[in-house]
Amino acid sequence: MNNQEEKFIKVYPNSETASLYVAGRIASLIVKKSELGQKTVLGLATGATPKLVYKELIRLHQYEGLSFKSVVTFNLDEYYPMQAVDEQSYRSFMNVNLFNHVDMPSENIHIPDGTLNLEAVQAHCALYEKKIQDFGGLDLQLLGIGRTGHIGFNEPGSLVHSTTRLVHLNDLTISDAIADFGGKEHVPSQAITMGVKTITQAKEIILLALSQRKADIIQQALEGGISSHIPASFLQQFKNVEYVLDQEAASQLATNYCSAVTNP
Repeated sequence: MNNQEEKFIKVYPNSETASLYVAGRIASLIVKKSELGQKTVLGLATGATPKLVYKELIRLHQYEGLSFKSVVTFNLDEYYPMQAVDEQSYRSFMNVNLFNHVDMPSENIHIPDGTLNLEAVQAHCALYEKKIQDFGGLDLQLLGIGRTGHIGFNEPGSLVHSTTRLVHLNDLTISDAIADFGGKEHVPSQAITMGVKTITQAKEIILLALSQRKADIIQQALEGGISSHIPASFLQQFKNVEYVLDQEAASQLATNYCSAVTNP
């Protein structure tokens, strides 16, 4: 199989146009399913990458009537331990960047719980998986990619059949979070994350990568071999994955490959 021919990749001139495209894809899905009287089940990501996507979704809600009343969300991950009210928590991130600004019912929002006692985490992870299944699975999973190649917090060594669980964070991932936490000693060393299997069971997957910082790992994840050393490379095996990149993130892809990329 020629992996390059199998991948569905779009390269946009900059982060803004790439993010607008992704937000439009999500909005169209919400409208389509709402018109059918169905819920839209979204898997959501955090970090710098999806911020412009969420900003556009808020704009569509506030100025173009996009309703989130029929939307159910499951976030990819949360630091552990982490209080939900802490500024660095992913619940706080989602509230600030999306949930506080749209009409999504609070009971439709699901984020891994970083406040649990350690002995309660395994049961919580199993329940998280069951809730996703009870809603019929994820209609669309939005992903970023970490510099270790992680999707969610599935760090190097994660397996393709992994499900929601407690994981240890890679040193590079911890280093990348130092600025947010005000020192390495404040960065949690663990997190609760959806597994690779959980993610890849979504009906559609969009991996969004922006900026030159992601160029090297994007090249490895898309053009290198499939390996647990680069968990994002597992996505090469699935045809329901769309890679959305800005030109900087795509800059290290093979020249003949880039020439086949769609540039709207």
